[in-house]
Amino acid sequence: MIVAFSITQFIVHGGFFMYLLLICSVVSVATMILRGWALRRDQVIPPWLWDRIEALAPGETGHSLERLGKAVEGDPSPLARVSEVAIAHLEWPRSENMEAVQTRARHEVIRMETGLVVIEVIVGIAPLLGLLGAVSGLVTVFGNLGASETVSDPRGIAKGIAEALNTTIAGLGIAIPSLIAYSYFSKKVETLSIEMESIVGELLAKCYSRKKRREAVHTPRTLKDTEA
Repeated sequence: MIVAFSITQFIVHGGFFMYLLLICSVVSVATMILRGWALRRDQVIPPWLWDRIEALAPGETGHSLERLGKAVEGDPSPLARVSEVAIAHLEWPRSENMEAVQTRARHEVIRMETGLVVIEVIVGIAPLLGLLGAVSGLVTVFGNLGASETVSDPRGIAKGIAEALNTTIAGLGIAIPSLIAYSYFSKKVETLSIEMESIVGELLAKCYSRKKRREAVHTPRTLKDTEA
């Protein structure tokens, strides 16, 4: 009860800017939870899909590839959507297929970064709101002090200044965890995107290797080859 009362006093004495900081803290925490859930490795790179791509051999028939194409259809994971684009355009030249895959991959990376801009904004504005609240509180304290001809109690002035600095403490208390979360999620998106690019690159290498072998088998021998 005492702790809850102290926190309530801390918020109330911070004034208007403290309520803005409270909104920022709620938004920041909610975004962290949503991003942490969405950026789980199993959600971005499903183990079953990675196992199937790894098990796909260049010399196999098209049945495994067809089953893989059907499996990724409708799957919401970023790796599945990028793999679906790669499999759907195997009739294209490898360079054009790679461009289509890279375009889709950039789109998936942007989707994974959704919400990070919110945390970045809170990292910037939380300390500024805290400083603005502190300045506003100090203006009120010294304004009341200057309006009175008698010397006020120094303890009352000190208490008013301490309460004015509450918003600065709150602003920094919100900005620091938000900065840590932003750095962590940004690095995680980068790591997952590189890993996803490597897996899809392996898929394309196996598919076009198999395609080249098939073309080599069906290429007719020329007269020069016969004479040799």
